[in-house]
Amino acid sequence: MRTPRQAARVAFPDSTGSVFLFRYDDEEVGVHWAMPGGGLNLGESPRQAAERELREETGWTDIEVTGAVLCLCEHDFTRAEVPVRQHEEIFLARGPRRDPVGDVAAAHAADRIIRWQWWSPGELSAGREPTWPPRLGELLAVVRESGAPPAPVGLGYVPNGAVSGG
Repeated sequence: MRTPRQAARVAFPDSTGSVFLFRYDDEEVGVHWAMPGGGLNLGESPRQAAERELREETGWTDIEVTGAVLCLCEHDFTRAEVPVRQHEEIFLARGPRRDPVGDVAAAHAADRIIRWQWWSPGELSAGREPTWPPRLGELLAVVRESGAPPAPVGLGYVPNGAVSGG
């Protein structure tokens, strides 16, 4: 039996459509790239959690997460030796390209973040390295073409090993 866990992430594309991602090396999920984010604290909305996680993991204090949800998905993993099924909402935020600022090393170590990188649309669509969620490049292409997702895309349950490129 897995414990339900609510989480939120932030897709942060810059003016060229490049998106900011962290590289994780996880025994269950494997090496993959994902957006800033994490679990909700007690009494926190998904949007509030997305904003807090973005601040904690990047040091950026001036980014407002919009109410636009890019996608919804869920997956299983073990957190602090507890098997969880994580339900994620991935929000959009906009702003200029930048590097993380301040002391984010402790947050990165706790979350097993190895490094970060801005990924261009071409790099995402090439699918050379696995990204979370699957179809990230495709989802962000819709945003680039229309300005916003028409409605959140429900990816449903994504099993470990299904992390994919593009």
